[in-house]
Amino acid sequence: MTSWQFREVPFKFQLSDWTLFSITRPLQVRSEPVLNGAAPVENPMPASDMLEARSEGFSVHALPVAAALPRVSSVDGYLRYVALQYRHCYINLGLSFDEYQKKFSSKTRSTILRKIKKFAEHCGGSLTWKTYRSQPDMQEFFQYARVISRKTYQEKLLDAGIPDSEEFVREMETLAAADRVRAYVLFDGDRPVSYLYCPVQDDVLVYAHLGYDPDYMKMSVGTVLQWLAIEQLFAEARFRFFDFTEGESEHKRLFATHDVLCANIFFLRKNLPNIVLIHAHLFMGRFSSRLGDVLENFGVKAKIKRLLRF
Repeated sequence: MTSWQFREVPFKFQLSDWTLFSITRPLQVRSEPVLNGAAPVENPMPASDMLEARSEGFSVHALPVAAALPRVSSVDGYLRYVALQYRHCYINLGLSFDEYQKKFSSKTRSTILRKIKKFAEHCGGSLTWKTYRSQPDMQEFFQYARVISRKTYQEKLLDAGIPDSEEFVREMETLAAADRVRAYVLFDGDRPVSYLYCPVQDDVLVYAHLGYDPDYMKMSVGTVLQWLAIEQLFAEARFRFFDFTEGESEHKRLFATHDVLCANIFFLRKNLPNIVLIHAHLFMGRFSSRLGDVLENFGVKAKIKRLLRF
C-alpha cells in the first residue's frame, strides 16, 4: 500500500473528450498497486484517522473492488463518490507466447496476422521497427515519437501526447540507465508511424504513452506494433505483467489475458459545497454519456471522432 500524498485534485467537467472547466479540492491521494495480488475490497471505507485539517477528504485511485459499487453513498460520515469503475486489463507475461496466442480465437489471430502481413507488403515486403531500452537510445526514440505525437488528436485536443520537455527526456534516460524502460517505434521506410512507451515498475511494464500517424489509421499500425512488442517481451522473459492501466478500450481487451474490476473513489467531507460538486459532476458525466449514445444511434459519433482526429 502506498502512502498518502496531499495535492489539489481537479474534478473535470467534460463533454465527450472536451474539458469545459475544472473545480479543484485539496485531498489526500493514494494509488493502489493493482497487480500486487491484494484481495479486492468489498466495502471501501475512508481512512478517517489520517485526515488532515487542510484536506477535504481522500482520493483512492485504481482500487480493486469485489463488485460494482453505487456511484454516491454515505459511509462513516463521508460522501463516497465512485467517479469511475472499469476493468483494469493486463497481460500475464509468465505465460509462453504459444500459450498467450491461444487466448485468441482462430479468427481474431488470423485477422491480426493479416494486418501485419498487409502492412509488411505496403512497406515492400518486410517490417521495420526498433526497440529502445538503453540510455543512449532515448533521445532518438523521443525524436521519432514526437514526430508522430504532434499529428495525433490526443495531443491536439487532449494535451495527452508524449510530453515535449527536457525533463521527460531526462526521466527516460534515468529509467533506461536502470533497465526500467522499453520503447518501440514502427516505420514505413524512414517514416515513423507508431510508437509505444512503457516504463517499468516492480517488473511490470506500464502502458504509458502510445500514438500513431493518423495517415496510417486504416493500416492498424498501432495493433501491428503492439503485437510485435508483446511477442518480443514474451521472448525476453524479463517482466511479470504488461499493465494496460486505467480505463477500458477494445484495444486493451483484445490483447489482455486478465482483468480486475477497479474503481477511482473520492471520500469527501459531508458539506454543502462537496454535495453540490459531486452531484454536478455526476450529472455532467451522465449527460455526456447519453449524448454520446444519441450520436451513436444517429450514426454520427464515429464521424465526429474522425473529424476531431484531423
